[in-house]
Amino acid sequence: MNFNEYSKDPRYWAVWQKMQLLDIRDVSTDRQDRNGTIVWRLPIKNNHKPTSFIEVASFKTGYVRNQNSGYSNYQLNKRCQSEPEYFETDKKDWCGRPLYRQFTTRSCKLIPIEIDRLEYLISYCLKNYFIKRANQVVEGKYVSQWYHDWSLERANKSDRVYELESQVNCGDKRIIDLKAKLKKVKRECNQAYDCGLSDGKTKANETYSENTGAMARINDLEEKLDDMTECRDLHVDTIIKLEEKIVDMNDRKIDLENKLSNAISPTKYEVEKTYSVNLEHKLHNLQNKLATIERIANDRNKWNG
Repeated sequence: MNFNEYSKDPRYWAVWQKMQLLDIRDVSTDRQDRNGTIVWRLPIKNNHKPTSFIEVASFKTGYVRNQNSGYSNYQLNKRCQSEPEYFETDKKDWCGRPLYRQFTTRSCKLIPIEIDRLEYLISYCLKNYFIKRANQVVEGKYVSQWYHDWSLERANKSDRVYELESQVNCGDKRIIDLKAKLKKVKRECNQAYDCGLSDGKTKANETYSENTGAMARINDLEEKLDDMTECRDLHVDTIIKLEEKIVDMNDRKIDLENKLSNAISPTKYEVEKTYSVNLEHKLHNLQNKLATIERIANDRNKWNG
């Protein structure tokens, strides 16, 4: 469509003004114009194809589509439930009548009038491309909120602010250098003590006299070392006491096990005593039986004589 076609109706003219405001261009070819197709190019880069801009189109069939932002063109129409369709099945009811199956699908809501499609397309692009991608510049780059605020604040700062910031940065660098020197003092002093130098404090103080807090720091470290040594000795004493308790508990355990074993099984003396009692009882029984047999034999001899 050209400018004259947009200006033939007030509604088309309103659409044309919105296109100029949003920098939307009509890039329809002559063939598309003859077929009733209108293609718009938006001033927003395509995420899938960074070298091209987003294009949307209105078709005479009632569809509005996105032309190049996916693997294939997809409809931008609203979705609605289609009218139910019925298909005959092989099943029958108890009277022999055929049964039907109902199908409903979700389809696009067509827009048959062209000016309605264009107005809908303007509203859709404004909401889903211009507003949702408000932080995206024409080149397709995303600008975060913090970066935008920082750039704006930096642009509004005066030269005096930059000078003060540079002085603060220099002060920070000086502090970092002093911390590095203090760290070096600590390391040298520790090395002096490790090597067994008795005058380590004096040499460290003479070598690094500009750092007045070095000796105080050394005293602090020595006190902490003494505290740590006392804690270590206390832990060692506690460990020794625990080991002695463990040995004592093991001895008590062995003693209890021996007592339990004696309680369960009899001693050798008790076994021998029980065995001798049993033998005497058996011998007594045998003697009784022998005496009974002899008495019966004597009685029988008397009767026979």
